[in-house]
Amino acid sequence: MAVVPYKEAASGKKQQVAEMFNNISHKYDFLNHFLSMGIDIYWRKRAIKILKAEKPKTILDVATGTGDLAIEAMSIKPDKITGVDISEGMLEYGRKKLKKLKLEDKIELQLGDSENLSFKNDSFDAVMVAFGVRNFENLEKGLAEIHRVLKDNGTLVVLEFSKPIVFPYKQLYNFYFKNILPLIGKIISRDQAAYTYLPESVQEFPYGKAFTDKLDKLGYKSVKCRPLTFGISSIYVAKK
Repeated sequence: MAVVPYKEAASGKKQQVAEMFNNISHKYDFLNHFLSMGIDIYWRKRAIKILKAEKPKTILDVATGTGDLAIEAMSIKPDKITGVDISEGMLEYGRKKLKKLKLEDKIELQLGDSENLSFKNDSFDAVMVAFGVRNFENLEKGLAEIHRVLKDNGTLVVLEFSKPIVFPYKQLYNFYFKNILPLIGKIISRDQAAYTYLPESVQEFPYGKAFTDKLDKLGYKSVKCRPLTFGISSIYVAKK
């Protein structure tokens, strides 16, 4: 059974995730940086550093949220970045950031479904996803859609939570993720379900080899996994 934010609701995961992010969009950036003690900024920089070596000119940022990864990717000097997300609330905050940074001509944010992307085959040199793939209702379908819109030899970079396995990081991580994070998230965002869903979705996500195996089966090549910060998150890199 799929992990969902609002367990009593009759709607599917996709609709619930969109509702959840609409609800917390006003506090999302602050909570991201606060709850991770700023490490999420470093993780994004690492992901973009990997992508920089490929020198992509057209980039798709799936599950872009408020556009943090897309903004970081401007250091690559691409011609165009397109960000898609199912939450209009998140995109609204993202567009405000782009306007403030005067990046509206380089980054376009649009409402879109990662499992039904509105782009032609072979459209992008690179696709990136930060903390979004575990929110896909159908993970394989979303990854297959990304493969479809990537150009031949294009690059996929995925940044996602994983799970530390070494003592004492595993124990500290589990305690923080299951007890401290949901409490702080609830107080600040006023949406208890959102920050209970986060550790639950991470727990269920097929990280590490399980995820690279999925990419292999979907036709991706040169698949690699790079753990970060004792395994709290990982960067996955693959080619079409």
